[in-house]
Amino acid sequence: MKWEDEAIVLAARPHGESAAVVQLLTCTHGRHAGLVRGGQTPRLRGIYQSGNRVSATWSGRLAEHLGNLDCELECSYMSRVLDDSDRLAALSAATAVCEGAMPEREPHPACYEGLLALLEALEGDHWAEVYVRWELALLAELGFGLDLTRCAAGVENDQLAYVSPRSGRAVSLSAGTPYREKLLALPGFLVGYGEGGGAAVAQGLALTGFFLERHLFHPHDKPLPAARRRFEQRFALDGGAAQVTSQ
Repeated sequence: MKWEDEAIVLAARPHGESAAVVQLLTCTHGRHAGLVRGGQTPRLRGIYQSGNRVSATWSGRLAEHLGNLDCELECSYMSRVLDDSDRLAALSAATAVCEGAMPEREPHPACYEGLLALLEALEGDHWAEVYVRWELALLAELGFGLDLTRCAAGVENDQLAYVSPRSGRAVSLSAGTPYREKLLALPGFLVGYGEGGGAAVAQGLALTGFFLERHLFHPHDKPLPAARRRFEQRFALDGGAAQVTSQ
C-alpha cells in the first residue's frame, strides 16, 4: 500500500541506531506515524523537526503496519521562530497537543488546516491570542466545542466573563460573580471585548487547557503534554503579566 499527502511533522523519536519513528499530521490521512530510515542522520534530521511542513510518501505491506515514510521539506516553520523563545514554545506546545490529542489515522482536514494557519500566524501580530483560538477550534473539531455565544443562566445584555467547568457554556458577569471561585475566567478577546494581552492570554490558556485535559487527555490516562504546560506557565507567571510581543 502507498499514499502521498501533505503533512506537518509533530515529532520524531530515535529508533535503533539511525532510524526514527516520525509522527505526522496529514491533510487527508489524519495523525499518522512511519519509520524513516536514516532519520537520525545529519542529512535527514533537519527535515523531521516539529512544525515542518513536508510532502510525505508512506508505504507499507498492510494498512495497519507502521510502514515507511519518505518526506521532502516544503517549509521550516521552526527556523522562522527559532530566535523567539515564546513563539518557539507555542510551536512546540501545538505539535505536542496534536500528537497527544488527535486520533490515529482518522482524517481531520480542518485540524491540519488549523495547525497550518497557526504556524503561519506565529510570525504575525497577536500570535498568542491566535494560539488560544486555535485550541478552541481544535476542541470543537474533535467534538468538545465550548458555547461562548450566550449566558448559560439566561441573562441578556450583560458581558460574558466566565465559563462553567461543567457545561463549557459562558456565564455573564452579573450571573457569575457570586460563583466566580467555581468558574473559569473567560478572556474578553474571545467574545469581542478588548484585544488580548498577556493576562488575557493566560486566562485563555487556563480555559482551553482545562477542557483539553478533561476531554482529550484524561480519558486516555494521559496528562496535558509537558510542552503545553510550560507554554502556559510563561503567561501564568506574575498573574499573567507576561509580555506578548506582536512584532
